Amino acid sequence: MRQAMIHNVFFTLHDGSASNIERLIAACYELLAGHPGEVFFAAGPLVAELDRPVNVRDFHVGLHVAFQSKQAHDAYQVSPRHQRFIDANKASWASVRVFDTFAGR
Repeated sequence: MRQAMIHNVFFTLHDGSASNIERLIAACYELLAGHPGEVFFAAGPLVAELDRPVNVRDFHVGLHVAFQSKQAHDAYQVSPRHQRFIDANKASWASVRVFDTFAGR
């Protein structure tokens, strides 16, 4: 059975200025959106006004991609555009955390 997979990535930048945050978000949309098997794509900044005790706030940009299957995710990981994204942006990252989950039951 093919099960949907959710790929969430949280980037903390060395320089979390508004221009650097916007630059990374633009790179996400340019190089990561529209891969085969993608059913949802979003990238954006931390919601600064949500500061509850349960909110994790140690990142600047969140990337959220839902794939039809793990196979689609795996193809995305080795795609040339994904590799270009990493090569072009990794120097700006202080840390990257990836949370991959299957969707549903």
